[in-house]
Amino acid sequence: METIGDRRAGDRAAIERAVGLLAGRARCRIADAYHHLLRIAAEQRRDPADVAGRVIRLLDAADGPAPHPAGDLLVDRLAAVEELAGLGWGEWDLVTGEVYWSPQLYRIYQRDPALGPLTRAEGRHAAAGDGLSLREAALAAAQGRDRVELVQRVRIKGRIRRLRTVADTVRDADGRPVRLFGIVQDVTEQPVSAQRLAEVERKLDEQRRATSAEHDLTLRLQQIILPIPDEPIELPGLKAAVRYLPAGQETMVGGDWFHAAALRDGTVLLAVGDVAGHGTQAASNMAQLRHALRALTVVDSDPGILLGHLNRLTCELERESPELAATAVLARFDPRRQQLVWAQAGHPPPLLCRDGRTTPLARPGGPMLGVVEDARYTAAVAEFRPGDVLLLYTDGLVEHRGQSLDTGLDAVIAAVDDAVRAAPYRPLPELVGRLRRANPDDDTCILAARPSTGGTRDLRRLIGRN
Repeated sequence: METIGDRRAGDRAAIERAVGLLAGRARCRIADAYHHLLRIAAEQRRDPADVAGRVIRLLDAADGPAPHPAGDLLVDRLAAVEELAGLGWGEWDLVTGEVYWSPQLYRIYQRDPALGPLTRAEGRHAAAGDGLSLREAALAAAQGRDRVELVQRVRIKGRIRRLRTVADTVRDADGRPVRLFGIVQDVTEQPVSAQRLAEVERKLDEQRRATSAEHDLTLRLQQIILPIPDEPIELPGLKAAVRYLPAGQETMVGGDWFHAAALRDGTVLLAVGDVAGHGTQAASNMAQLRHALRALTVVDSDPGILLGHLNRLTCELERESPELAATAVLARFDPRRQQLVWAQAGHPPPLLCRDGRTTPLARPGGPMLGVVEDARYTAAVAEFRPGDVLLLYTDGLVEHRGQSLDTGLDAVIAAVDDAVRAAPYRPLPELVGRLRRANPDDDTCILAARPSTGGTRDLRRLIGRN
């Protein structure tokens, strides 16, 4: 014959199983599932065990005739979740006086389960506040309300702990409380954690202010060393637009640079270069190479010869910076001949978009700057006609540790081709949305140029949204 104790144990097992099923189906926390089930019971004025049984039948039926393993698994995990969260739960039958504690509630009170829940006298003795036990305090607060929340100081093994209780009251048909369900959490460490969190937030706020100031200083320094024009640059027979994309560490000045200027003979020199590294040393080397190029164009305009001079300068700079590594690409545009003469020093080739098809220019020979002191740099010739678009860029656009240079280059070419097919008459705005920097840890400098008779109004859009 089933005893009252057996029935109560079965009720508790049903509640735990229903809570597990609810949490799994609703993807919510165990505590929220408890509260939801108890709220339904209170609203319907039904025994929570009856509601739990109905939940189990409904969810099991929805999952098929076989028992749902996920619900069983969640029930098995319930104790582990309670322990990790410092949660326990209890039930107080106000009619019979019977009290039930979950295993974790015994752990919170550091009490042997064989002793059973605290008696009323023991609960009052443990209370460090107004002398009411935690159950009595919850019941007193529940008068006229179906749910209460309170925090009480409790003496456990000689130490004062702060226990937070969220209790739900079940009432009979006349509105009288007949049962109290409570979820208990040890929140003793939360004030300390809150103080630590406040200290961390204060330090983070200081760091944010310092980082913001450093970032502002970096931007000003960047504009001094490498001013980036806001509008397209008007040059003889050509317009050029520049976009500089800093690495993820925005407070670090990088070594990427560009140059776009008219020469005395009516041609235009375009250049993009990359000095490896970040910080003041990379910025210093970058500035020296860029300013040296500008000075050298007064006496010569051949890209191969200019790279030879930059190479010898880089070899000199290596005496101060032994780890110095640099690359560059130079292109001279003659608007009368509609011709490019270009050379490179270990740098990715320019991309030329013509008639909706993008290809890299065949790269002439030339080692990185500073590797071979007497290196020679060969120049190549290419047509640059109205309607064409030329892209000079640093390797941050195409190169990443997880992929080869060819793979990154193919992705950029595909993006350009797709953009041209999608908007054949105005491909540049479309291209902007497709090009993405491959390596967020590296700076990227992009220089886009188009003969001015080829419709350059959308040049800035090409690189303005990258």
